[in-house]
Amino acid sequence: KLDLGGALLAGTNKETTIQGLDGLSERCAQYKKDGVDFGKWRAVLRIDKQCPSHLAIQENANALARYASICQQNGLVPIVEPEVIPDGDHDMEHCQYVTEKVLAAVYKALNDHHVYLEGTLLKPNMVTAGHACTKKYTPEQVAMATVTALYRTVPAAVPGICFLSGGMSEEDATLNLNAINLCPLPKPWKLSFSYGRALQASALAAWGGKAANKKATQEAFMKRALANCQAAKGQYVHTGSSGAASTQSLFTACYTY
Repeated sequence: KLDLGGALLAGTNKETTIQGLDGLSERCAQYKKDGVDFGKWRAVLRIDKQCPSHLAIQENANALARYASICQQNGLVPIVEPEVIPDGDHDMEHCQYVTEKVLAAVYKALNDHHVYLEGTLLKPNMVTAGHACTKKYTPEQVAMATVTALYRTVPAAVPGICFLSGGMSEEDATLNLNAINLCPLPKPWKLSFSYGRALQASALAAWGGKAANKKATQEAFMKRALANCQAAKGQYVHTGSSGAASTQSLFTACYTY
């Protein structure tokens, strides 16, 4: 993780850009010496009144592109993460519109900065409704909106897209990934996962802070990892026996890490 967190953009509705470009080349060079092959940079965009603004989109797109260029200069594969966070009550259609605007700006910036797209990975949000939206969508609807947004904006030269889970429950993240890989639209990229919370919830529940639960914790983690590996191939079958922790929402407002 190479970014150094957010900084407020003056004149906006509490929007942010990402810090960390100063000294990034030196940090990348050291990480490469230490055996690291991938870097990650997370830019956060929020849907709200007048958000995301044109300024926020452009600032974050250019920061992502500069980071990606510096990574490649130092032999690292940049994971480009423009996240449209799920805070709010917007519907899925509005999320798709915003996600397309953001991704189009990101790939324009990557091109302007001469980034070698074949040597990058994209880590985007899935296209979903806001956490407070009362309308519910099926995994198939999420998949269609997500793949449509990607097909309209992400060049086929990009080898892989690894989705973030964005506060979804473990099971929802897996079901949506599976539906995305089964979506009948063209998909010229490998569609996989880069989950944090959606890989950890069941394992943490099994652990409970007790060393005696080590084996159960490992089994819970492996079960979730296997489920997502299957979903990345469109082969996951929901059995209804995933456990209570896997179905709990992992949403945290204005999530940062």
